[in-house]
Amino acid sequence: MSALYSVRGLVKRYGVKSVLEGIDFDLARGECLVVLGRSGTGKSVTLRHLIGLEQPTSGSILFESLEIVGRSERELQPVRRRVAMLFQGGALFDSMTVFDNLAFPFREHRVCPEAELAGRIAALLDKVHLPGTERRMPADLSGGMKKRVALARALALEPEVLLFDEPTTGLDPMTSASIASLILATQRSTGAAALVVTHDIALARRVADRIAFLDQGRFRFLGTFEEAEAAPDPLLADFLAGREEADDVA
Repeated sequence: MSALYSVRGLVKRYGVKSVLEGIDFDLARGECLVVLGRSGTGKSVTLRHLIGLEQPTSGSILFESLEIVGRSERELQPVRRRVAMLFQGGALFDSMTVFDNLAFPFREHRVCPEAELAGRIAALLDKVHLPGTERRMPADLSGGMKKRVALARALALEPEVLLFDEPTTGLDPMTSASIASLILATQRSTGAAALVVTHDIALARRVADRIAFLDQGRFRFLGTFEEAEAAPDPLLADFLAGREEADDVA
């Protein structure tokens, strides 16, 4: 599989605080890479670099053959047209209906006549199992429903890469499992690459082709789940077993 993203030597510092200390990875077409790690380790920071929402202190981020580090907002638009990011809270427009939230990317990029919007949006809502919700407001939706609407909006422009920032945070186990199923189904039906940032081990086990374990600004491990479980690394073993939470509480 050819790489859509190639990240090399990514470093991010905020003043004297170091968050990323030189991470390297590729994201291949059709692959799901899950970045795991404790809270505050730089997982979401890594994600935001991939669409230019943050600029690194040093390092390279290639999208296909295009270096995106140092690009202007205008120069990043063609990349952002091909990459969709689902933010942790969904980032829906609270003052807009579900219909207008989903219509927003079509209207912004002028890729669909108004007369075709209703059919396009109905099809997107069917994909995320929320038919008939076009006229509802975000305030009327549950947390899981908001995530589904956000996923539908992300799929509007048929992206080649989907970036998920903690997609199951704040959800109950059954809703989290349904989101995991949607991620899998979406990836299989579209062929998009996916990068998922999470601390949800059950989600990672369900969707990942490979996992990366971020610790102290570096990838302590990068490989398959099976390789991770066989790795002679006590910290990784504790994290995969959920023992890190008890340590944090203590």
